[in-house]
Amino acid sequence: MAIEVLVRVERGAYSHILLPAALERSGLGQRDRALVTRLTYGTLRHQAQLDPAVAACSHRSLHRIEAPVRAALRLGAYQLAVGVPAHAAVSATVAAAASLHPRSRPFVNAVLRRLAAGPPRIGTTDDDLPAWVRDRLAADLGPAAADVLGPPRAATATLRPNPRRTDPAVLADRLAAAGVATEAGRLVPEALVVRSGPAAAWRTIVAEGLATPQDEASQAVVALLDPRPGERVLEVGAGPGGKCTAAAERMDDRGIVAACDRHQGRLRRVRGAAERLGLGAIRPLAGDGRSLPLAAGAFDRVLVDAPCSGLGSWRRRPELVRRLRPDDPERLSVLQRALVAEAARVVRPGGRLVYAVCTCTAVETLGVDAWLAEHHPALVAEPVPGPWRTHGRGGLLLPGDDHDGMYALVLRRGGPCRDDGPRDPAGGGVPVASPT
Repeated sequence: MAIEVLVRVERGAYSHILLPAALERSGLGQRDRALVTRLTYGTLRHQAQLDPAVAACSHRSLHRIEAPVRAALRLGAYQLAVGVPAHAAVSATVAAAASLHPRSRPFVNAVLRRLAAGPPRIGTTDDDLPAWVRDRLAADLGPAAADVLGPPRAATATLRPNPRRTDPAVLADRLAAAGVATEAGRLVPEALVVRSGPAAAWRTIVAEGLATPQDEASQAVVALLDPRPGERVLEVGAGPGGKCTAAAERMDDRGIVAACDRHQGRLRRVRGAAERLGLGAIRPLAGDGRSLPLAAGAFDRVLVDAPCSGLGSWRRRPELVRRLRPDDPERLSVLQRALVAEAARVVRPGGRLVYAVCTCTAVETLGVDAWLAEHHPALVAEPVPGPWRTHGRGGLLLPGDDHDGMYALVLRRGGPCRDDGPRDPAGGGVPVASPT
């Protein structure tokens, strides 16, 4: 199972989504599930250190080795590096690789036996990060920046109770009766952090529409948006639906929550989430956030959930840093500025705009803030309360044991808007920029 997950992650899947789903389907017991998790995350975390050791023991270059075999070699190297007895690491990995790629047995056996003679050494978190990431974090957050991110780990399941169908205390009692221990969230008191127990029990709760799995930092962003019943709310970058459904729940499903995303697949997930939770206020909207098909000043509150480098979620997605390029934060900051500037157009005078990214680079946080202060002085920053740390005019949550890292900037729109625009009856009252 670990090899199959590693192969799919290398092809572009996200480990924090793929691994829990694979475990849920597996039927494995708790000890075996924990083993799969350690093997997968450990191999992903240390891949940059494992690959040179594997390459040195192979007569074939890594990129010419079949994907399942390459994953098996990395997995075997990781086990040897952390002290699994050589006979166990080699035999189990060879057998698993052969089950996926039968002709690989002699090759995997030979490479791993060479590795067992001199197991690879894996170091600290700092060693796991590319040099450019270490340098950027040191410049942005200080010399101990790598420690801020912490080691990769399996995601802690955190539930957002659906207040229209239950309350946290009732839900916690039902989960406890099913053997699931929970604690109240530290960032959002209504959140339920799952500490132990069968995942099938809380997944049943989710399927019934009583709760939604959502990282607590994401829940805290919606708390900053603070949507009220009867308001018009817009989320830019709404897929897969966690924040926009949270907004609709806070509004008691009264008003409009326009969920805008470029990708139809992500909008399908928004629709599915709204149906599961029984929310009628959600209005999925296909569109580019840099050019919204919406009238100026049309919304009371707008959330820009911007694409970013994602370093705040690295603990749950250790493959992330290998997918990033050194110029990605700067490239993404250009997009972020365009998204928030266009979002500012559709916020009514006096309305609230929240810009949020799950990263901590200066250019995507302080840089966007400074650009807005210079080019959009009508957007007045509002203080972000604790436990957010003051970061420029916004707030920063560093990655914690139970949540991702997150930056949020809360702005109040001043001044007149350019036009009110016509209303689109077919869109349930969502103001659009033209009759089309």
